[in-house]
Order: sequence, then structure tokens, then C-alpha cells
Amino acid sequence: MTPTLLLLEDDLQLSDTVKHFLELKGYEVYCAYDGLQAQDIVYEKHIDLMLLDVKVPYINGFEFLKSVRSEGKEIPAIFITSLHSTEDVEQGFASGCDDYIRKPFALKELLVRVESLLKRTFGTHDDKIELKEGLVFDTKELLLIQDEQKVSLKTKELKLLALFLQHSNELLEYEKIFEALWEYGEEPSPGSLRTYIKTLRAAIGKEKIETIKNIGYRFVK
Repeated sequence: MTPTLLLLEDDLQLSDTVKHFLELKGYEVYCAYDGLQAQDIVYEKHIDLMLLDVKVPYINGFEFLKSVRSEGKEIPAIFITSLHSTEDVEQGFASGCDDYIRKPFALKELLVRVESLLKRTFGTHDDKIELKEGLVFDTKELLLIQDEQKVSLKTKELKLLALFLQHSNELLEYEKIFEALWEYGEEPSPGSLRTYIKTLRAAIGKEKIETIKNIGYRFVK
């Protein structure tokens, strides 16, 4: 699965430059030019990481991230801003960001920080996670491999496994899973989710996924 990024930046030239660079590096980038557009994208799309300018129209980056965090969304976030003071950095982290880059910045530095944060989110510094002997999940290619053979799984089953690995040992409520697996406009299906869980349990081990009755599931690392 291609990692998806939200880029909130009202400088059109800079936005285009960053978008083009990151797309060449294998990312899918959704651009927003003000805080309201960014809100729409976060609620309509599955986003793996957010790159946020602060001084943008309607809702500034700090307030936007606070609103995202207040909704319980833990999407990793990096501020990219011309605000350089210690107080600004403190406010950025108080808003809930994971990293803070001061403008001007090198695109290569941005890439390093994006990759580092995404790897940290998956809990590994490798694209491949060994689930048990002979069973490996490739987070970059979104493939489950058993004894060097690809395991046939549906896209949503692979996305669900990736989500579990990003949140190992955490309770994932149904709503969060629906949000991650179903695109905007699709109708989430509890029945389909149960089928995906059954298939994953058969592939990786029943004991790996706990059912929390009437609430959700937990992946046990």
C-alpha cells in the first residue's frame, strides 16, 4: 500500500515542489491550501502522515492539529513552518506534533524525517516485519509472505494487518478500523470486517488477534 500524506501548505509553488518530490519517492500526496480543506481530506481519506504549515487561511496549523487530536486521531504530524522561536516549537509540540522543521528546509531532510516517523509508527526500522518463523509482512509492498511464497489476501485484509502492526497491543475500535479500511463514500460492513479478521487469523495465528466484545480488536505482538 502506497503511504498517503496530507500536505497543508498555502504557498502553491512550494506545495507543488514538495508534492512532486514526494510522489517521485513513492508517496501519494493530498494537498490542502487552507485549514478547512485539510479537515475535509483527513475525514474523507486514510492519511498515514501529515505535513503541516502553520500560517494558513481559516484554521492555522496549530489549531487544525489540535482539532484532529481532539477527535482521537493519532496520525503522525510534522510541522513545516517559518515560525522559528522556541515558543513556536513548544506550541507545535503542545498541539500534538511529532516533529518540527523550520523553513527553509532541504527536501532530502524532509524525506528522512518522513521515513523515520513512518518507520517509528510501524515499530520497526525495516520494511519487513517477521510475525513468526517463516511468516513475514512487507509494509512497503503490502505483502504477506509465508516461506517466501505470497499469501493471497484481499487489499482490505492487507490494510487491516498493516493497521494492526501500526497499533500493536492497542485496542482498535470498530470506528477506527472502518475509517482506515473503507474509502469516503463506501459503506463500512461489519460482516465483511468479521470475514477479514477470520482470514487474517487463519494466516497469522488465531491468538494474534483478540476480540474485545462490542468494542473492537487488539493485535497481540
